[in-house]
Amino acid sequence: MDISWKSKVARDIIEISVPIHEYHAQEEKLQLFFKSKIRNIQGDLNVIKILKKSLDARKADIKYNLRLELFSGNDWPETISMPDFPPLRKEETVHIIGFGPAGIFAALKCLQLGIKPIVVERGQAVKERRRDVAKLNRSGEMNTESNYCYGEGGAGTFSDGKLYTRSMKRGKIQEILELLVLHGADENILYEAHPHIGTNKLPEIIENLRKTICDNGGEVRFGAKLTDLRIVDQQVKEIAINDQWESCQHVVLATGHSARDIYYLLHENQIALEAKPFAMGFRIEHPQSLINTIQYHNEKNAAILPPAAYSLVTQVAGKGAFSFCMCPGGIIAPAATNNGEVVVNGWSPSKRNGNYANSGWVTEIGEEEWVDFKQHGPLAGLEFQKYIEQKAYKMGGGQFKVPAQNLLDYLEEKQSDALNASSYYPGKTSVDLNLLYPEAINFRLREGLRAITKKLKGFDHQDAVVTAPESRTSAPVRIPRTADLHHTEISNLYPCGEGAGYAGGIISAGLDGVRVVKAIKKIKG
Repeated sequence: MDISWKSKVARDIIEISVPIHEYHAQEEKLQLFFKSKIRNIQGDLNVIKILKKSLDARKADIKYNLRLELFSGNDWPETISMPDFPPLRKEETVHIIGFGPAGIFAALKCLQLGIKPIVVERGQAVKERRRDVAKLNRSGEMNTESNYCYGEGGAGTFSDGKLYTRSMKRGKIQEILELLVLHGADENILYEAHPHIGTNKLPEIIENLRKTICDNGGEVRFGAKLTDLRIVDQQVKEIAINDQWESCQHVVLATGHSARDIYYLLHENQIALEAKPFAMGFRIEHPQSLINTIQYHNEKNAAILPPAAYSLVTQVAGKGAFSFCMCPGGIIAPAATNNGEVVVNGWSPSKRNGNYANSGWVTEIGEEEWVDFKQHGPLAGLEFQKYIEQKAYKMGGGQFKVPAQNLLDYLEEKQSDALNASSYYPGKTSVDLNLLYPEAINFRLREGLRAITKKLKGFDHQDAVVTAPESRTSAPVRIPRTADLHHTEISNLYPCGEGAGYAGGIISAGLDGVRVVKAIKKIKG
């Protein structure tokens, strides 16, 4: 076992590598196991805390790389605890539009700063939302206000619950992760290199977060949709919720990247928006056992290895083509928000123990792709996105059936006679997906896959299937804001999270929610 040492004030941090079979054999008594390995180097130990854990599968001897913090003598790790929520100054309020990750953590930060958050969410609470999602999967009936994207917790509630972020703000990330643990998430999210919660656990955690907000003086309303704004002297003076007007002091706009009606509302009110690049493509599905074989080449430890993931990227015609939101052991879900449109997305349960692995395969979409929609100004990319989703719905034949093609047939540009098995519930229709996107986009997607299959042997397996479109990787619109985080033209409107174009995932959206509330507090003084 390799051990290296680092110093941290009065405590010690060590980095060790442990063979995967040895780690799992001792998993129920890790403290004793770690102490037995390092007792000759360090004196009596109180406890050993895992700071980081990552899987190294580059060689046949697969191992976990661990960073451990050692506590001895009078030294003990700090326990995580709920933040302080001081009495609210009830005359100070912030309206938060949307109850996804950005809205949730914005509301919690308001409470920490003594400000009352008033959260309005167009969709339903988790329990009601579950029924709406089940109906969509079972019979293709869409509730346009309560689905995979709208409702308590936002799109993240029924997602894989990936918590990985490229943000370097480790301390701030830790605060978000600790709040999730305090509300029911497993403690391993604090140290896993690529943490995730799982769609089976997220709903209860989201409900617990809402309870904390309400128990400490916050307000959360469901079935409450922002329908209009009244702007006077470059400030939002009133907002209409379900067409009923109410006054407001500050408005945090955290509506997610699928709320097209919000973009339309802002545009109609002549509030500045910007088109932004995004990515579109397909979702590819393989048997999970196949991906395990491709990635690990290790039958000996198959029973204890976690379901394998992958991250792929290549360049075609000067633009990137890459995998997105890879879901080991997951399913493909219908993520549209309107009738007459098809959208696919993926998620996994916490154990990632499903039979299939799926991932987006997408390419960059820029101004040259939406040139035929330029009459829509800053909404040109959005209109192109909508056009593709509506075209896909027609190709699928309605009822949210997804247009699909076996991967080998897609690469050979021929329609599949019989489609491979897939986890997508509403059903699938055999089409030639080479006809879905304009040729320049399809060329990058197809040739990118051809390049990848030459490097990753077995990826073009006969059992792989492609569904489309994976079209909502990020917002096609940015809502511009100043260095003080309010809109460039409206001094008390705070665009926030994925829908505003400033985040991409649960953690980054949560961090952005915290940032904008801190900015509001700074202005309030």
